[in-house]
Amino acid sequence: MQKEQAQGLRLDLRKSGCSGWAYEVELVQQPQPEDVAFDQNGVRVFVNPQVLEKIDGTEIDFVQEGINRVFKFNNPNVTASCGCGESISFD
Repeated sequence: MQKEQAQGLRLDLRKSGCSGWAYEVELVQQPQPEDVAFDQNGVRVFVNPQVLEKIDGTEIDFVQEGINRVFKFNNPNVTASCGCGESISFD
C-alpha cells in the first residue's frame, strides 16, 4: 500500500516473545468496522477495541536513532518487559 492511500495507523497487540505481548503498528487503508478511531496531532489512529484497556494512556513517539527510525512506547499499564525489549506483559 502506498502511504498516500493510508487513512491512518492501526495500533494493536499480538502474542509474542517471553513476556507475552508486542506492539503492532501498520498503515491502514481501510479501517476494520470494530476499530476505535482517535485523532492525535493530525494523525488518525485506529485501535482494536480488544486491546484498548491495555494501551490506554500510552504515549507513542516516532524517533530516529542513528540510521534507524522506530516507534517508542511509554505505556503506564506495562508491568514487565523482556530483556531484549521485544515483548511486554500486563499482570
